[in-house]
Amino acid sequence: MPPLAQVDGEAADPSARYRKVRPLGNRDIAVTGIGMLSPAGIGLEENWHRLCRGLSLADRDPLLDGLRADFSCAVRGFNAASVLGHKVARRLDTFAQFAVVAARQAVADAGLDPAQWQSERVGVVLGVGSNSLHSYEKPFSLLEQDRADFMSPFNIPRSLPNMAAGEIALDLGARGVCFTTSSACASGTTALGTAMDLLRSGRCDIVLAGGSESGRSRMTAASFWRMGALSSRRDDPEAASRPFDTERDGFVLGEGAAVLVLERAGEAHRRRARLRGYLAGYGATADGYHPTAPAPTGESAEAAIRAALLDAGCGADSIDHINAHGTSTRLNDETEALVLRKVFPAGPPITANKSVLGHALGAAGALEAAVTLLSLMHAKIPPTANLQCQDAALELNIVTKTPRERRMRTAVSTSFGFGGHNAVLVMRGSRPD
Repeated sequence: MPPLAQVDGEAADPSARYRKVRPLGNRDIAVTGIGMLSPAGIGLEENWHRLCRGLSLADRDPLLDGLRADFSCAVRGFNAASVLGHKVARRLDTFAQFAVVAARQAVADAGLDPAQWQSERVGVVLGVGSNSLHSYEKPFSLLEQDRADFMSPFNIPRSLPNMAAGEIALDLGARGVCFTTSSACASGTTALGTAMDLLRSGRCDIVLAGGSESGRSRMTAASFWRMGALSSRRDDPEAASRPFDTERDGFVLGEGAAVLVLERAGEAHRRRARLRGYLAGYGATADGYHPTAPAPTGESAEAAIRAALLDAGCGADSIDHINAHGTSTRLNDETEALVLRKVFPAGPPITANKSVLGHALGAAGALEAAVTLLSLMHAKIPPTANLQCQDAALELNIVTKTPRERRMRTAVSTSFGFGGHNAVLVMRGSRPD
């Protein structure tokens, strides 16, 4: 990312340094393939169709039976053994299974053949918010029963957060830079921004980047419930996730994965790759304020957005659409709305995918980046579900009820996570002006 000092002179208003910038030239990174699986479906077509319906996919979850928050947004119809083979599926935890399948989809979508690429120049960067807590439930039970000898040798390699990236590299023969980013609910966005830097620096020629997570763990659900972060609408799960609504009371746990194939734009053009769009800018900051609550002024979140705009070489008035973090919690939505109103006074149309998909934690940012690219491709913004009465204090131009047709060139996707992590992407469409 270019230094923030690329400004014309000093200004009394610190935010002015993000607005008055010199052109940065073409640093866009081409997205040549997208793979995703989410509660909306497996593959791009299913996901896009269900997202455009604008209906929440939350439902009762047998894995969470007996808990105060016993519902989630689950990936349906996914059989890991049939896709990956029984041996591999048994070795991998759910989040790694999702990651490998999404990566395979993305590589196929990009028209790449792993047998032909220069493997040492292919990197993998995957965002994962935490290890798989549900993987530990059975081992801990065995320990309590003094039956340690019955524990699986796969317990550790199955649950390590880095195994999503590691298993993709193993499956596809990628032997370049390979690691995991973990910045809570901003992890997937952080991974995509880091991948941009790897390509711009010349360390890789291709990077498979995104995020994967399954939050459907009894430990996860019980812990978030105790924090007051989850919705309490057990009697009506489909209405539970309602970003920016006056009646919002928390998020719904979700799961899924999205992987993007990234290449330098010039090289993608030379190989005549089909383009899904471009990653144009990335910005990241930390609040340094509280372990779980966002800083109420939103100063650092604002700085991340302005840094992403600077990196993309564009102004706030050129943004046609925003895919908001929109968790449906009281504090996040309030702070995010404050920042978006300040940075984007023109009020571009906003959607919040978590209203439909639930909150996929470390995978959320990657899923939302993929949806933003699809929006640019289709010139259509999927609606936010469950927005019955918008909080009057938030004053945002939110797309609801039905998709909004809109010709768009540039969009922003925001992600914010526990620990005060802020990560923002600017994306451009591949459609001609």
